[in-house]
Amino acid sequence: WAQLLRWPVRGLLIFLRSVPEIVWALLFVRAVGLGPAAGVLAIAITYSGMLGKVYAEIFESVDQRPAHALMQAGSGRLAAFCYGILPNVAAELLSYTVYRWECAIRASVVMGFVGAGGLGQQIDLSMRMFAGGEVASMLLTFFILVMLADQLSRLLRWRLA
Repeated sequence: WAQLLRWPVRGLLIFLRSVPEIVWALLFVRAVGLGPAAGVLAIAITYSGMLGKVYAEIFESVDQRPAHALMQAGSGRLAAFCYGILPNVAAELLSYTVYRWECAIRASVVMGFVGAGGLGQQIDLSMRMFAGGEVASMLLTFFILVMLADQLSRLLRWRLA
């Protein structure tokens, strides 16, 4: 089954990440209206394709011998994955996941400029009203969010080590 499902799943992941999130946002603004739901859906679809591809490559590149040894000893495929593969890649998966979350925070600003809600829309409104102080404080908020994501990644990787 794995070989049979591999190509359709890869095709879906290619499709999800081939359309930029700004295009998804414009489509979802038309489908669900203005607001943060359109931006969240656009970012979720694009980033799920990206994360799916990277996760698959990470899982394929890790040493498979521990999982094979577990299966030869009578373990099931899921247990072999959880105990033979996952511990070897957990730090890398975690690091990349937090990084993509950080990228999604930045992408949410762009989504707001096309009407997909969030702080990006508020920044656009504040810029139109020439409220420089508000814009500066929102940019500072994004800086702090990215800094917190970096610290979270460092903390979680330290805990895994």
